[in-house]
Amino acid sequence: MERLLALWVESLSEERPDGSVLRDYLRVLDAVEVLCPFVEPVRLGLCTLPLRGPSRFFGGDEAVLAAVRQIVRDVLGLDVALGVAEGLFCAELAARQEVVLQAGQTTAFRRVQPLAVLGHKELATTGRRLGIYSVGDFADLDAARVAERFSAAVRVLHRVARGELAELPGQRDTRLRARLRSARGEDVMGDEQVSFFGQRSAGDDRARAAAHRVRHRLGPEGVLVARLRGGRAPEDRASLAPWGSPSCDERDDAPWPGRLAGPSPITSLHQPVAVELRDDADGSVSMGARGSLSAAPASLVFAHGSRRGIVWFAGPWPLVERWWASGRRRAHVQVLLDSGEAMLLSAEVGRWWLVGIYD
Repeated sequence: MERLLALWVESLSEERPDGSVLRDYLRVLDAVEVLCPFVEPVRLGLCTLPLRGPSRFFGGDEAVLAAVRQIVRDVLGLDVALGVAEGLFCAELAARQEVVLQAGQTTAFRRVQPLAVLGHKELATTGRRLGIYSVGDFADLDAARVAERFSAAVRVLHRVARGELAELPGQRDTRLRARLRSARGEDVMGDEQVSFFGQRSAGDDRARAAAHRVRHRLGPEGVLVARLRGGRAPEDRASLAPWGSPSCDERDDAPWPGRLAGPSPITSLHQPVAVELRDDADGSVSMGARGSLSAAPASLVFAHGSRRGIVWFAGPWPLVERWWASGRRRAHVQVLLDSGEAMLLSAEVGRWWLVGIYD
């Protein structure tokens, strides 16, 4: 089995909403590919490359390891954990422990690892009850006895423990290559939105190509798209993310008590606009400590002095957050103007703010 050099950068193992981790990971891959064109992405934070060829070219394993460390330091300004072993499973363990194994040493290294490294909690718990604490202890069990007691998934792990399989199931991120091609601007058919008949139009391809060109010129923040996130108010839920950054696959099922009921405004302002509410006597309308208005609003005054009459309003809906700490108190009011426009206002810190506009 071939010896692999594994690179592990823990800070790149968890993606961020803006997609910056994927971009940094791609920068590392591209830089290491200059050293060895056979670098293989495994999952975020982890990649491998065959060591034999680069070692012959650069004059030894230590020279290759030193070059890789310097490359990652130059690209990210971070230190990388490196490990060498035979097979992906042991190579990752070696990188996390920063161990360089010579040919023939991998079996002994694998056998002394704790049983928990196989990533199966039930197996680790049952193993402790049976006096099985290491991968080697588990590997020594007869395959027939393992099949009698454990599931098919554990039988696969038994083959990994015995060295018959080089990697754990699920150790690789199967979608990572497609994401990397997309980040490079290459044409990827995946979970993207398609037309009614299931194909992309020429306009879709042109739009993608244009977005890639703009992002290449202006950087990751050059093209932004709207995203929804968890929150109680529309201005909290609306966000902008770099185009091409990974979207969260998990839906926000949190209850968010006090969430403002629909319909939500079609436009949520990233920077709220200061406004004033006036009553019939042209006095200021304020929000009381108990969440009630001092008077019925009759007009809305903007900062530049223009005024619009209010023909209908609803609310207020008070909202108190983090009462156990510093606390944030605000309230929302919906207003319908005499011009036909509907707006969402928020009262906070003694002032009124325009935070949303309805269609």
